[in-house]
Amino acid sequence: MSVDALTIHEAAETTGWSPRMLRYVESMGLIQSKRSPAGYRLYGPEELQRLRTLRELLNAHDVGLAEMGFALRLRREPELAAAVDAWFEAKPKRPDDVPAADWLRFEQEKHQRLLEAALS
Repeated sequence: MSVDALTIHEAAETTGWSPRMLRYVESMGLIQSKRSPAGYRLYGPEELQRLRTLRELLNAHDVGLAEMGFALRLRREPELAAAVDAWFEAKPKRPDDVPAADWLRFEQEKHQRLLEAALS
């Protein structure tokens, strides 16, 4: 094991992140730890700095890890970024075949079908 690196438990004590959260942060791609020959995670000064600045960023902008993970996906997945941009730009529009008086019921029924599909 490198003298210039900490184990996951030592890094957790140093940073205040739990070992579980360190694994989660890594699984999201926000940091990447080095590995020992036996496959154990190792945290050097670079990883510790990234963890510190990540915490500072989260606190300064009141965002969570999931939001940071999503931001990373937006940077790495152009198709996702385009879909999100399109959603923000889209204006609600009643389908041509749905009378104005029935639009609310139409949307309610669509939501109900989506919920039923998600629960089955």
